[in-house]
Amino acid sequence: MLQTVIHYSLHFIAPGLIACVFFRKNWRKAWLIMLLTMAVDLDHLLANPIFAPDRCSINFHPLHTYWAIAIYLVLLIFPNTRVVATGLLFHMVTDYQDCLWL
Repeated sequence: MLQTVIHYSLHFIAPGLIACVFFRKNWRKAWLIMLLTMAVDLDHLLANPIFAPDRCSINFHPLHTYWAIAIYLVLLIFPNTRVVATGLLFHMVTDYQDCLWL
């Protein structure tokens, strides 16, 4: 249960804190955009079973692969995609912490 609380806190609350610190001027918009990056989890629908509590998402689902993460890192370079990239990368860090629990 602690893992679940930590996981969802990192997905919902931490992006708000990141938005307040790094995107202070438009923190609400940045937080919303980072929350919307959770749509990256739609790639879980391609897995069978869709949800497996003992599966590490990193490098399993297409949008959670190392190649995808490399693209998210490149998106950090450009100001117009920086908030999206931050949300996607933090999402990957959050999912990776689940892998550490396994």
